[in-house]
Amino acid sequence: MKLDDFSKLIKLRLTFLVVFSASISFLIGSKVNGEIVWKNWFMLIAGGFLVTAAANCFNEIIEKDFDRLMKRTMDRPIPAGRMTTGQALVLGLFMAIFGTYLLGQLNLTAGYLSVFSILLYAFAYTPMKRRSPVAVFVGAIPGALPPLIGYVAAHEKIDAIALILFGIQFIWQFPHFWAIAWVLDEDYKRAGFRLLPSGKRDATSAVVTFISTLILVPVSLLPTFYGYGGYYVGIVSLICSLVFLYFAFMLMRTLQIGSAKKLMYGSFIYLPVVQLMFLFDFIGKAR
Repeated sequence: MKLDDFSKLIKLRLTFLVVFSASISFLIGSKVNGEIVWKNWFMLIAGGFLVTAAANCFNEIIEKDFDRLMKRTMDRPIPAGRMTTGQALVLGLFMAIFGTYLLGQLNLTAGYLSVFSILLYAFAYTPMKRRSPVAVFVGAIPGALPPLIGYVAAHEKIDAIALILFGIQFIWQFPHFWAIAWVLDEDYKRAGFRLLPSGKRDATSAVVTFISTLILVPVSLLPTFYGYGGYYVGIVSLICSLVFLYFAFMLMRTLQIGSAKKLMYGSFIYLPVVQLMFLFDFIGKAR
């Protein structure tokens, strides 16, 4: 198996973003405990990578026939015929078991949440994508679990900080994913996926996307509101959220793919910046 095929099978860029999110949250949880155990941080990264890769692998196995219909996915190893379903299944099971084991070694809560995330993403969200736009809401739950898993891997209790980390990533996913769905709507329709709020590029989908981005503004300020972060994270989060909101407004005003692309690219920058600022500000307050 070529490295490029493995990268496409596990959706490497998405997996990297997920692991990054979990690792930042682990460091925040570690500061709550008073120390960072770097060995556990590396275990989290390895376990999180394998669990996320496994979920993406199962997703591609289930969607192999639909991936053949879309331009952006037809070159993935399974639909392109460079890998069999059986080979991918063995690889996915190995990654799921070993990844869950590593996270379970940190604590059982992290292990249980990792199993839940795989099951919900691969076997609930994935089949729902062709049935209803509600799939985006279902998919946002496992999509927001990485920061929660990262936090509880260091600090087993699910407290207010854990819920804030989960909440920011949960709400962020709606404008993020709907922007992607807007850009790729024609390709998605070839496979019968119904992902935009109204099922098509129209004012309703744009308004719902704008509202979800608007909700993100106060949610992003929760670390400062509850005193877990200072004014630095509050100011940076507010600026990022308002810029993000502007992109969503422009999509609502123009209904153009170009505006959706700006919102999509903005989402890629928004999340890591806000999470890193939360980490730096939280560490500063903890000293």
